[in-house]
Amino acid sequence: MNPIHMTRLFLLCLLCSTVFNELKAQQVNPTAASQGDLWLTYPGESGPGKGKHVVLIAAEQEYRSEQSMPMLAKILSGHHGFDCTVLFSVNEKGEVDPTVPAPFKDKEKRHNIPGLDHLKKADCVIWSSRFMHLRQEQMQHFYDYFDSGKPLIALRTANHGFWGGLKYRKDGKNVSLREMLGGTFMGHHGGWHREATRGVIVAENSKHPILVGVEDIWGTSDVYRCHDDKNPFPEDCTSLVLGQPLINLERDAPPNTKKEPLPVAWTKTWTGTKGQDSRIFHFTMGSAGDLANDGVRRMTVNAVYWGLGMEEDIKPDRSVAIIGDYKPLKPGFNYEKLGVKPRKVEYYR
Repeated sequence: MNPIHMTRLFLLCLLCSTVFNELKAQQVNPTAASQGDLWLTYPGESGPGKGKHVVLIAAEQEYRSEQSMPMLAKILSGHHGFDCTVLFSVNEKGEVDPTVPAPFKDKEKRHNIPGLDHLKKADCVIWSSRFMHLRQEQMQHFYDYFDSGKPLIALRTANHGFWGGLKYRKDGKNVSLREMLGGTFMGHHGGWHREATRGVIVAENSKHPILVGVEDIWGTSDVYRCHDDKNPFPEDCTSLVLGQPLINLERDAPPNTKKEPLPVAWTKTWTGTKGQDSRIFHFTMGSAGDLANDGVRRMTVNAVYWGLGMEEDIKPDRSVAIIGDYKPLKPGFNYEKLGVKPRKVEYYR
């Protein structure tokens, strides 16, 4: 073989090795999907968000965020002009797979969210995860974002979004999700999959920008308890909405008067290890079913504007209309009965 052919062969082998290693680092079977097939992108159209990038993370097993995050991305890009990227938890075949369980039994199992390097250039993150057990290099993308001074919108299960908590340290101490978000899951106050939630706006904070144009707040997810006497609602948080449990899952169901309303939506500021202040909005509603409600969607969209300091662009008549079909599957873990199964990323476009 002449030297030219040998050089070409060497370069080809080097290229193949590089591609294989990149795929291996993402824990995806290299024959299953190319990197560009592992997330969704939605270029922004016209609107106040033009030039801003929102990353949405769908990585939980119960509340069908694999359907709701693309829906929100379409609204943010189509009606508001934001560039959007949707990241998913995927299996070894590169399929979106909500059926990969939390590691209650197999503590060596790792989840995989390809594309987390997008957080480096994100202007805002909408985050839904549940007991993700990620490798350190993927967790580091989250830690770097927590230090970035950029806004974070944490939905539903995000307050127990990682298995084993965080290995994120500030001032020599581990930071908990409770500390960063202002609360964490302590149990189901409303009946789990039995009692819907009606949102009650906190009167003294009704003029908050996130509540502009919000009238009806309702969803089938139950009210989480995130605070108690030992861990009261933090002084550095501003409560926006209380969740009143209803007696069943019907929209017009009366309240369960035996259960008091608890905070389900609040804001706070998080200061990371680099001294940068991030605006935090934590909303313990936010299942795919909840986001079919206009008020829940509007609060989430308004929170993007608020988080970015764009309050002047929040208008009560800005559209939060769903683009295309949106028929989210019911929440839960009975995957076969519910029709939940691994699917290619493109299915959710």
